[in-house]
Amino acid sequence: MTIPFPDRGPALAPREGRAEASSRDDLSDGEAGSPQRARALRFRAVPIRIILPNLVTLLALCMGLTAIRFAVDGQYETAVVAVVVAAVLDGLDGRLARALRGTSRFGAELDSLADFVDFGVAPALILYFWGLHEFKSFGWVAALVFAIACALRLARFNVASNDPSRPSWQARFFTGMPAPAGAIVGLLPVYLNLSFLAVPNVRAVVPFEIAYVLLVAFLMASRIPHFSGKKMGRVPREYVLPVLLGIVVCCLLLATFPMEMLVAGAFAYLASIPLAVRRFNDYAAADAAGQAPHS
Repeated sequence: MTIPFPDRGPALAPREGRAEASSRDDLSDGEAGSPQRARALRFRAVPIRIILPNLVTLLALCMGLTAIRFAVDGQYETAVVAVVVAAVLDGLDGRLARALRGTSRFGAELDSLADFVDFGVAPALILYFWGLHEFKSFGWVAALVFAIACALRLARFNVASNDPSRPSWQARFFTGMPAPAGAIVGLLPVYLNLSFLAVPNVRAVVPFEIAYVLLVAFLMASRIPHFSGKKMGRVPREYVLPVLLGIVVCCLLLATFPMEMLVAGAFAYLASIPLAVRRFNDYAAADAAGQAPHS
């Protein structure tokens, strides 16, 4: 009697398919797998937590470009406000990225490029259109030096942030004036003219303005330490309400008297530089003695 054997062809097909798939998996690290892996990475979904900080950075970039537009139109007060808003957004994007765990190499590069436009190009053009153009080439050179100093400051920050040998206490300080502070402090001559002080914007004052802009550019490109707010500790419980009240009062004053508050803030920041240098030297001396400060 003839026993019919089932046709095993179809049964072998999946096994052969698995064998072929296994061989392709074995080649995934070679030439056959690399295009597929690259295609999978290219079409992989990006989490919202990574997009949001970059969106804030782009908004800051829009503020910087808008400031240039208003400066060209002669609306300097609006241009200054746009730079201040860009500085606020710049302070938020990094903290938002760390809070959401959405930091990325792309975000860091985008932030650096946006900072150069917001705090290097925009303030330089505002200052030139506002008063430095009275001295033609000398004023333009001062504006160029300011923008270049900002670019050098940002490049040095990117390099220093990847230095593993840097002592932990140095995170309390910036090396050189940070770019947002340089932009806000550098625009002090504009504040003085637009505030109730009404310092005249005349040709006789322009040499002093050029000297001041060059001084701020030097502070950005120098290695003079400045206080950093990134390592601020927690607020004690008994000081929470006074701190909240102080922040609200400052915001109200800034909204009511923007130019006057910016003048006060610029002078206060400049006055803090000697204190930062002294504190930095105390930390360095304690570190050299083998005793890192506790505060």
